Amino acid sequence: MTRAFDRRPVEPAVVDALVALARRAPAAGNTDGLDWVVLEGDGTAAFWDTTMPAERRDGFAFPGLLDAPVVLLPVAHPDAYTARYGEPDKARSGLADPARWPVPYWSMDGAMAVMILLLAAEDAGLGALWFGVFKQGEALATRLGIPADRQILGAVALGHPLPARAGRSAARPRRPVADTIHRGGW
Repeated sequence: MTRAFDRRPVEPAVVDALVALARRAPAAGNTDGLDWVVLEGDGTAAFWDTTMPAERRDGFAFPGLLDAPVVLLPVAHPDAYTARYGEPDKARSGLADPARWPVPYWSMDGAMAVMILLLAAEDAGLGALWFGVFKQGEALATRLGIPADRQILGAVALGHPLPARAGRSAARPRRPVADTIHRGGW
């Protein structure tokens, strides 16, 4: 994950190609319920000014993150999923009721699409960082005109990477693979 970017722009055609690849991710019921808000160049200020106002930036551990020339927001449409699962070929699932979704498919589909975008960005020689949009999500949605029935799943900063120090969690060891595989049951 890249946390420091130079300010060189990313060609819109490259961003479009990355999103096109991300759209090839699995989509439950072929719902196609994910949109992308792409903020580029000076347009990224709307994101940062809403989610991290200037007065909160002093002491921010990764100031080079704010130089990312592109910020992408994957935006899910939960109602598209519940409508799709109310159609005759899916109705027996009972998933037309959003309360029946222990793990919403729109979150999973969005996560898979973001993963494809991250891998494709790396292949394109770009850096990217997937991170959450927390308390400011509603204000951001309002500022960007995102419909109230949509859900911002997070944000992807994208651009040409600069060398940067690793995040605090980078040195944390992973468990051995043998400790994570449970064949035939737990």
